[in-house]
Amino acid sequence: MKSIRNPVLPGYHPDPSILRVGEDYYIATSTFEWFPGVQIHHSNDLVHWELLTYPLTRQSQLNMIGNMNSGGVWAPCLTYDNGLYYLVFTDVKSRKGAFKDTHNYVVVAQCIEGPWSEPIYLNSSGFDPSLFHEDDGTKWLVNMIWDHRIGNNSFAGIALQQFSMEEKRLVGPIKNIFKGTHLGLTEAPHLYKKNGYYYLMTAEGGTGYDHAITVARSKSIDGPYEVDPSNPILISRPGNVLQKAGHGSLVETQTGEWYIAHLCARPVKEDKCILGRETAIQKCYWTEDGWLRIEGGTEPRVSVPAPNMKQVSFPPTTNVDHFNTQTFNKHWNSLRRPFQEEWVSLTERPGYLRIKGQESMSSTHYQSLVARRLECFHVEVETSIDYSPENFQQMAGLIVYYDTEDYVYLRVTYHEEKGNCIGIITSKYGYYDELLDEDIPLPDNSICYLRAIIDRQWLQLSYSLDGTNWMEIGSEIDISHLSDEDAEYIRFTGTFVGICAQDLSGQRKHADFDYFRYEESE
Repeated sequence: MKSIRNPVLPGYHPDPSILRVGEDYYIATSTFEWFPGVQIHHSNDLVHWELLTYPLTRQSQLNMIGNMNSGGVWAPCLTYDNGLYYLVFTDVKSRKGAFKDTHNYVVVAQCIEGPWSEPIYLNSSGFDPSLFHEDDGTKWLVNMIWDHRIGNNSFAGIALQQFSMEEKRLVGPIKNIFKGTHLGLTEAPHLYKKNGYYYLMTAEGGTGYDHAITVARSKSIDGPYEVDPSNPILISRPGNVLQKAGHGSLVETQTGEWYIAHLCARPVKEDKCILGRETAIQKCYWTEDGWLRIEGGTEPRVSVPAPNMKQVSFPPTTNVDHFNTQTFNKHWNSLRRPFQEEWVSLTERPGYLRIKGQESMSSTHYQSLVARRLECFHVEVETSIDYSPENFQQMAGLIVYYDTEDYVYLRVTYHEEKGNCIGIITSKYGYYDELLDEDIPLPDNSICYLRAIIDRQWLQLSYSLDGTNWMEIGSEIDISHLSDEDAEYIRFTGTFVGICAQDLSGQRKHADFDYFRYEESE
């Protein structure tokens, strides 16, 4: 029998919302400050998945300029009803301290690949919104409630309110239907209906190593909700390959089998997860007394029986982007803003990606960075750069990036005495450093090849002047700080590899990249 191999979406793909429409399965995941907003993967068998589309592709739908690290798009929920796809999501503007500015929206589309509508504002009372479609056609929004007051439970419960598509707003009374269990930190609500019961699935315990999934049920949508006597239904234990199991979403196959997509993570060193929070799938069943159970117990498994259907694989994707198209490969992302000619172009120099330098790696506004997720523990990344900086405030190159606080950057720049040179910049916990005693001078030829080899928490950088003979720069670098766990304040994304340019002088000096190779060896 064919098996589902977890994680099904390796690398930074958290907070999965799974949906079946006919024979097609979709998973929507959080993208936080990365643009476009919300990744949707597609499968026909729950085994093989491919990145299909992004619903939030326009700045009019999602303006994240200035959003702090790990702000932006939290916990999307993808649903379908009567010919329309619905996507609800939170745009988090601030999250540090007592207050959280969490604005919830819904967009709709007749086709999963769009075009998706302009957003309809819902509320701002908390994050993790989810839409439930009742049998009678009414629609209900649930989201967690954030309470900023001293002495109160910040995770104050789950709000329920009716949504009117005709009026394009929430209507009617708001009710707190569930205040959680002893596990605490109640969030990520999803409603389901089966055999006369409304089932409320939530995440509890926080999104770290105590993460879990709780289920409660009621005969009425607005409660009261009875907690599963065996709560939680899914939780990681010490020794599990998949840690942080939680934030789940249910789907029923066309053959009547049940599965749950959930968040997980795999540490590489001292509980640090450089790939970020990933997506896994577990098989479920219903007990005779109407409670949901994970097949095999409450702990997440790497190998799970696949559903009883024909297996469908996708053609392999190319590992090299030669930048010879007029549209961006769907694996590319930018920070907080869309790809626009004012800062990045595939056409100004055909066959090259031109990046125009703007703000620094510390900026939450206008970084010129193009990157993709790191989705494997063993990866080789390579690029070629044509660049002629004219002052030390201009730099470009290959970056391994978590956020504005933590990154490793192999960059080409200019030095008054050496001319063009290459060196390594790092930021760890927000502290800037240069790893070489002196930058290495480069010949007048402006072409330089850059390479990064990642082996779990270790990174080795190198460069070449001809693309054949490679010279290592410095020793191996420990990149375990590129993880959720290594920050002073909690964060939620994952490691990216990419290319970028900065021009702190404001002249927007450009760098041209001939190709980008991403090769996994695991």
